[in-house]
Amino acid sequence: MSSRRKFIKQSIVTSALLLPAGVRSGFQTVIKKNEKKGAGSVPVILSTWNHGIAANDKAWQVLHQTGNILDAVEEGVKVTEADLNSRSVGLNGHPDREGIVTLDASIMNKDGDCGSVCFVRQIKHPIMLARKVMEHTPHVMLAGEGAKQFAISEGFPIEIEELNPDAAREFEAWKDSSEYKPIINIENHDTIGMVGVDADGNLSGSCTTSGLAYKMHGRVGDSPIIGAGLYVDNEVGAATATGMGESIIRICGSFLAVELMRQGRSPAEACEEVVRRLVKKNSADINDIQAAFIAVNKDGEYGSYAVQPQFNYAVRDSQSNRLVDSESYF
Repeated sequence: MSSRRKFIKQSIVTSALLLPAGVRSGFQTVIKKNEKKGAGSVPVILSTWNHGIAANDKAWQVLHQTGNILDAVEEGVKVTEADLNSRSVGLNGHPDREGIVTLDASIMNKDGDCGSVCFVRQIKHPIMLARKVMEHTPHVMLAGEGAKQFAISEGFPIEIEELNPDAAREFEAWKDSSEYKPIINIENHDTIGMVGVDADGNLSGSCTTSGLAYKMHGRVGDSPIIGAGLYVDNEVGAATATGMGESIIRICGSFLAVELMRQGRSPAEACEEVVRRLVKKNSADINDIQAAFIAVNKDGEYGSYAVQPQFNYAVRDSQSNRLVDSESYF
């Protein structure tokens, strides 16, 4: 029976290769959608949510142009930061409860160098600023006005502080109730995190977000915190997170996923164990929490796991760029 399934699957894939390129891409997305774990090939790039498809396309292009996985994961998430339709990443995102958009981002390379910024205003690409922190300062994290002043010193343009029209309308509607109750799987807390491994087995990762919609002014989530929203260890693998940042910070989720891989877990197994620990640590509020992790090891094996259903992530490898539905605790 197993041989028959393999034969049928191979026949489908072979037929897909005969289709025109545009149709073939969509076809591959469908037939690959329910894969649960990556078999292992390099290079490979993963990113969270469906906006990861466009981000992966850019990252893959950059990787093949430069051969630099750090450049790839930076340029990839910049696509989402600049997306006018994104309400969870970049300056077009939802504001905090004061009506101000504040951004968080982090980046980490194969050598263990890392940089991050948090509570940043008026910077179009906080991921670029995080990389400048990593490469041009002795620090790991800069925050708020200090991060903005550093951006100015590095030649970053300062954007006009004006809400996206759709975000502004939604904010005005929210003020009628001013209820702070994030809804799981709705684009009010959907970070883009990206991890990748190049053909030589070198890893890098990036993570960027505008954070929870209508958060308290000054709130910082997991995305800029190395070990929570992002972690890379070139001896082992890389992981990144999305969802309710407070729950992820409490367990140092991305670091934990990498350490579990170091102990011999597959990326999928590591992500599942991290989620189980997160559920236990946040048991009182778990029905209102979505959090998810994606991970990849040096061999290109990858996997994910989420608290709630409906989390998906994008995978780009030599075969296709596709969305994968994650398994979940509930």
